Amino acid sequence: MKKKKLIYILLAAVLLTGLGCAGKSGLDVMYYKKAVEELTIESIDLNSVKDGTYMGSYDARLVAATVKVTVEGGKIMDIKLMKHKNERGKAGEAVVDEILKQQSLDVDAVSGATNSSRIIMKAVENALEKGFTGI
Repeated sequence: MKKKKLIYILLAAVLLTGLGCAGKSGLDVMYYKKAVEELTIESIDLNSVKDGTYMGSYDARLVAATVKVTVEGGKIMDIKLMKHKNERGKAGEAVVDEILKQQSLDVDAVSGATNSSRIIMKAVENALEKGFTGI
């Protein structure tokens, strides 16, 4: 009888652990969807950003990006993608080249990697805001 009770306790523990993990990942998915849905990317006047190198990031749990942006003379000279946690959005990293080329955050997201593209753009925006003088 004790052996049967122990088996039930172990089964219950395994089930609860499994439900806990599923619940956490389910919450991550919900947070991710909401974070991406509410994501806005604002234009920043590069002439109002002081020369320097700025770090920026954006984290939507399942997808996240950290960038280092160098600004000189009102131009983005370099964007280094320090971290890009993605699921299937590696192609979104091409948005960095487009931002550099256009000298703007008003660029199209990479098709098939829209969320990763937008999260990288938001990380760049957050970096640029650190050097924004508001002039």
